[in-house]
Amino acid sequence: MEKDNDQLDELSGEIFELEDLIDYQKGAVVSRTLVDKENVTLTVFAFDENQTLSEHTAPHDALLQVLDGTAKIIIDENEYTLEEGETIVMPAEVPHAVEAESRFKMFLTMVK
Repeated sequence: MEKDNDQLDELSGEIFELEDLIDYQKGAVVSRTLVDKENVTLTVFAFDENQTLSEHTAPHDALLQVLDGTAKIIIDENEYTLEEGETIVMPAEVPHAVEAESRFKMFLTMVK
């Protein structure tokens, strides 16, 4: 059986903070995919203030966890403000968007 090569392999056996895996960049949204497998994708994002992921849909459910700062999440035209430590599910095939009123980091788990 062939082993998947993903960034979690590099961290195996290490203690780390998810928010330390990515840095903010001025005027940008940056991401680091830790795992991209057939059944799951794990990605860490850092949003500078006023940056967005415009409204879109995804074919899979996604669990969004705020690691640092505060985020505005819009799901099917409903707005939610999430702070560090809070989590929300974005259902498959439902329009959603992410907005950074100030800098924030998030961890996204997409279950395929």
